[in-house]
Amino acid sequence: MVPVQPRRHARPHAALGAGLSLLALLGAPGAALAQGAGAAQGNPAPVPPLAVPVAVPVAVPVAVPAAAAGEAAKGQEPRAPEAKGAAGRAADAKRAETKPVEAKPVEAKPVDTRATEAVPEPVPAQGKAQDAKAQDTKPSDTKPSETKSQQAKPQEAARKSREPAPLVYAKVSTDPNPTLTPRTFLDTLRAAERYAAFAEAGGWERLPEDLARLKPGERHPAIPALRHHLTLTGDLPADAPPNDRLDPPLVTATAAFQARHGLPDSGILGRLTINALNVPAAVRQRQLAASAARLMGSKLPFGERYVVVNIPSAAVEAVENGAVARRYVAVVGSPDKATPPVETRITDINFNPTWTVPASVVKNEIIPQMRRNPGYLAKNHIRILGPAGEVDPTRIDWAGEKAVNYTLRQDSGFDNSLGQVRIDMPNRFAVYMHDTPAKSLFAASVRFHSHGCVRVGQVKELVGWLLQGTDGPNGPGTSWGPIEIETGIADGERRDIKLTKPIPVTFVYLTGFATPDGKAHFRDDIYNLDTPAAEPAATGAIPPAAAGAEAGAAKPAPTTAAPAAPRPGAAHDAKPVPARAAAAKPAAVRPAPAKPAPVRPAAEHRSLESVEPIR
Repeated sequence: MVPVQPRRHARPHAALGAGLSLLALLGAPGAALAQGAGAAQGNPAPVPPLAVPVAVPVAVPVAVPAAAAGEAAKGQEPRAPEAKGAAGRAADAKRAETKPVEAKPVEAKPVDTRATEAVPEPVPAQGKAQDAKAQDTKPSDTKPSETKSQQAKPQEAARKSREPAPLVYAKVSTDPNPTLTPRTFLDTLRAAERYAAFAEAGGWERLPEDLARLKPGERHPAIPALRHHLTLTGDLPADAPPNDRLDPPLVTATAAFQARHGLPDSGILGRLTINALNVPAAVRQRQLAASAARLMGSKLPFGERYVVVNIPSAAVEAVENGAVARRYVAVVGSPDKATPPVETRITDINFNPTWTVPASVVKNEIIPQMRRNPGYLAKNHIRILGPAGEVDPTRIDWAGEKAVNYTLRQDSGFDNSLGQVRIDMPNRFAVYMHDTPAKSLFAASVRFHSHGCVRVGQVKELVGWLLQGTDGPNGPGTSWGPIEIETGIADGERRDIKLTKPIPVTFVYLTGFATPDGKAHFRDDIYNLDTPAAEPAATGAIPPAAAGAEAGAAKPAPTTAAPAAPRPGAAHDAKPVPARAAAAKPAAVRPAPAKPAPVRPAAEHRSLESVEPIR
């Protein structure tokens, strides 16, 4: 092919019109150009199809939208009305062309992307007039193309907003040693004696708060005191070289200390780590002694497989053959609705459970909600059941408390307060483990929000572990894998699966405990059970300000770090200890009191059929 040379005119704005200009740029044969000229002079003639269009390939192909091509054709200034036919045919020809023409270097200008939304390409000088007209086009001319582009972005944003946010879970310990074993009681007593010796010897020095800004490799005069503390607790080897620098061995020892206290084990000194380091040895000894006292009289049949929920840790451990097979994030009871200690067996798994609302929740939450919003029950799929069947909510006087005499039951479904799965474990407190629709709480480091039951992150995985050895949905010889569990839930029908062999489970409250490797672990005394009522409960891992911010609750944050000598600027929880919690405290902090006091009166739990708030 031979490229067609551009035609020059004495009067560029009055030569042959828009049709001829576009055809010339497209490289039409001479016959077609002549017919275009005749049409411009008032002698229209049919234009045969372009047999051999001249197209020079370019590196980046650009497809001009049809609407933009039409607007470009409208932007020309034909000399006579007859020229519109040629211009329209030229526009059609240009739309049919999928490859742009190589730009001539003479008077080149980039295409206005606001009109075409294509990759910028240089165009001949006549394109300047088209660009100027395109900018001055009336709104009615550009509305179709602009509307599509403007509507695409909101629609795409709406699709993204409908996509569920990825689930995030707080990091849990990877330590294979279980929190509770048959020897935990004795190991914890030994640890309490060791920390009592630390306290008698003067304990450890208090570290300054500015140590939290120290970076690895930097020096600080308080580093020797930090080394002494970590050497006493066994986190730093005794033969580590002494210096005043945060060197790699000290960073590793700091990470080990953080792991024992349920903190992110980054090895970097932060405010929470400094708070935990500044808890006196006497407070640590008291935590260990009080936790050991709560373990006295335990009759848990551990066996090869069992489940442990340590309430202060807000975590669930599935223990198998003496090691933690799986550990999950949990949400446990808030300080005013404490999760009770329990020793029982897991007997059943309930798919798509319903929830019978306890009388306390009906009185304290549902009745006030119905007074403000009469559609509250319908929105949450809660039915009122009486002796004769379902009762219309409008027939109940919500100004009083007569609704407590009815049974309120929430239908099964994803929005059910128990979620899609409940792990049934008969006990006199009527508490259990279950799923929840409020999964965002699993990402928080402070997870004390329930009414007493234990919400389990990744509960379906735990259910799969519990159902090992139980015949699957297809009969003997089959198992309950992830697909079978999801399928059993997907139909939406209530289904109860009885475990072939019940699995022991216990809810314990251990703020200080020792593992078989001799390490002492500590957690926040969230329920204020370790110390006398006159003293603020303390572990130091999470300050009150941080706890309150993460929980987002209107109630005062649970008490945390509180060494014997108040540190400057530190906030202490002045919330009085509830009477039931004060009565539950051990009479003394001796390692082995004669008889541990109960955590709270059992009568307060007998009416607690469930522990979840209506969402």
